[in-house]
Amino acid sequence: MAHLRSRRGLALAVPVVLSLTASLGLLPTAASAAPPTAPAAQSADGPNLAYVVNTRTDHRTIESVRQAIARNGGTVVVSYDRIGVIVVHSANPGFGAAMRAVRGVQSAGATRTAPLSAAGSTDEGAVQVLSKAEAAKVEQRSATGQEPLEADQWDLRAIGADKAAAIDPGSRSVTVGIIDTGVDDTHPDIAPNFSASQSANCVSGKADTTYGAWRPADAAHYHGTHVAGEIAAARNGIGVAGVAPGVKVASITVAQPDSTQLFYPESVVCAFVFAADHGIEITNNSYYVDPWLYNCMDDPDQRAIVDAVNRAQLYAQSKGTLNVAAAGNSNDDLDSHALVDDSSPDDSTATTRTVDPHECFDVPTQLPGVVTVSAVGVNDTKSYYSSYGLGVIDVAAPGGDKYQIPDTPSKNGRILSTLPGDRYGFLQGTSMATPHVAAVAALLKSAHPHATPARLQALLKAEADNPGCPTGPYDGDGDGVVDATCAGGKHVNGFYGFGVVNALRAVK
Repeated sequence: MAHLRSRRGLALAVPVVLSLTASLGLLPTAASAAPPTAPAAQSADGPNLAYVVNTRTDHRTIESVRQAIARNGGTVVVSYDRIGVIVVHSANPGFGAAMRAVRGVQSAGATRTAPLSAAGSTDEGAVQVLSKAEAAKVEQRSATGQEPLEADQWDLRAIGADKAAAIDPGSRSVTVGIIDTGVDDTHPDIAPNFSASQSANCVSGKADTTYGAWRPADAAHYHGTHVAGEIAAARNGIGVAGVAPGVKVASITVAQPDSTQLFYPESVVCAFVFAADHGIEITNNSYYVDPWLYNCMDDPDQRAIVDAVNRAQLYAQSKGTLNVAAAGNSNDDLDSHALVDDSSPDDSTATTRTVDPHECFDVPTQLPGVVTVSAVGVNDTKSYYSSYGLGVIDVAAPGGDKYQIPDTPSKNGRILSTLPGDRYGFLQGTSMATPHVAAVAALLKSAHPHATPARLQALLKAEADNPGCPTGPYDGDGDGVVDATCAGGKHVNGFYGFGVVNALRAVK
């Protein structure tokens, strides 16, 4: 399954942003030599792969590059001329190298290592479905004025979202776009706040707005529906409540429809551009872009992935969209200089490599301007799985932790939310923390409709509560072994960034 998670912040993220900007600034410019042309016989010699070709944005360059794509055995799937990203399919094994030598091409590379099939998320562990019998017990403990299952939603109370809803549940003029596995908009807790006109399926790299195309492929693709409920489940006397139950949610499906549920770069590029062009104020990104957990700038394919997705998310920011993303569930220190990545590529045969996260980027969470989110449990301490890093994490939010047990009817430290088929279930992960931040950002956008993405990010940080670094060794799973080291102070640190977001302050 794809890898669902959470993301980063502003002021202290400058070193990472500068590093990425500098790396992208070194992308190869136009070659002076004539573009090489692959022999026609080569076009079917290799696996049929997807590519991104990133160019200058003037019409003449784009048209010239499109001609070179055809000469080198490629077929254009879609061309996002405004950001200079062209999605291509080709069976020419030399296609990427040939295109990198073409005049006007700034980077080009394969977006996967396995052939296209006919036909990544960041939750930690399998979903725990709430049975009807268990639900009945929870309902008996719910107080007057609460949703039937709200007694199990410790996360709402942790950030004041229950009290915030009584003051301002958010504006219906604000939409959070859920870039994910699809959303079951027929769920009774989601239907009242769903925006079909701002939803699409971007799996192919080109937006499909056919009615219902945004829905999950099957019940196993539950991740996006869970995220949607966390953000905007309606206070309608049914099931659970969202952090911002008055705002709208849209579904932009990017997960492969098969059991892998991978999130490929061309799908994510499509999603950011679609969100920007359809008035979506905030995107929730609880995943990392497959097939590489970290994309290293010294590899031409991975470099092209970073370039393409960054162009798309920067375009979204320029149109007023705040992008919120998960930091990941590897318990990695994203400010260290050496991490072991033994899961990439995840669409073929993985190899073990050591990477520097200052040069090899987790996408989209380490891209400039993206809000990076870490996860906490009910005790307001870092979840055992959550990645972290001083200058990388912007804010934190409840993502659940099976080792931190709340005083709730189910005694479940994970996050309860909606599932396809009118069901409810528990999940944990930075995937679950991220929608809490996206929802608080939606409340802030409701109160400050003219706020820019940068202003919203600053408000998230200013109104957060920082628990500060642990006073002793951090042992997240209680096995007696120190699992992580928190750097920084009370105001800003590597575990929580500027702190845990606060919904009540957002509406006050």
